[in-house]
Amino acid sequence: MMGRLCWCCLLLALPSCGPSSTPPAPDDEPPDALVESVAAPPPAVRDDTAEARTLREDLVREIRRSPPWSGATWDGRVLGALQATPRHLFVPDAPIALAYEDRPQPIGHGQTISQPTVVAIMTNALELRGTERVLEIGTGSGYQAAVLALLSRRVFTIELVAPLGEVARERLEKLGYSNVEVRIGDGYAGWPEQAPFDRILITAAPPEIPRALLDQLAEGGILVAPVGGEDEPQELVRLTKRSGRIAKENLALVRFVPMVPGNAKPNP
Repeated sequence: MMGRLCWCCLLLALPSCGPSSTPPAPDDEPPDALVESVAAPPPAVRDDTAEARTLREDLVREIRRSPPWSGATWDGRVLGALQATPRHLFVPDAPIALAYEDRPQPIGHGQTISQPTVVAIMTNALELRGTERVLEIGTGSGYQAAVLALLSRRVFTIELVAPLGEVARERLEKLGYSNVEVRIGDGYAGWPEQAPFDRILITAAPPEIPRALLDQLAEGGILVAPVGGEDEPQELVRLTKRSGRIAKENLALVRFVPMVPGNAKPNP
């Protein structure tokens, strides 16, 4: 089923969901009613505050009011990971209240940190169970990788823009996300030395899924990505590899910026 077309700026666009048989959570439902506990953030995350925790609870309450896409339901562990991840530490130049608004925020070099709802939807589509090795294409500030780190065994993330990738690596190490490894490089090539991957997440839109990434997806693995040209309708798709063949699901219509190959010049 295809959702309504919505978009946001720069890195990611919100894949909005259409009508669903899944009712939104009522306003009087406790904020943790659909939220399941996940691994706690690393002990090095010391700059969390009561204000930040309250803002995250409010954000998750708002996100869970609508299903991730038509006919789907939220994984409570995904909502738990968003509630546990201190997003304000990944947008250090923004006021704390702004960091928890459901919209992207600039992180420099013409890029943004993804909208929390986008992070939630794409993470939900990965169907993580905690044992997976995940490849992320597009590290940005490291926020998505931090969320994935609480839901999977190990995260490998690639960033084309070197200054962003270097800062994200330092930030994740400083905060204690020891199961995340950052590489500066071309996402189109993937990370063959660490393949195969149980899950692959692409955070910008290629015109078609790169062959190298399909080859690096493990048997039974899931790949989630927006697909399509910059000036044409794009689809958020979920691909599953079964017996060497790819099964495709279209989750929503979306608008993302293009996935830039390594031989092209990124935004200044």
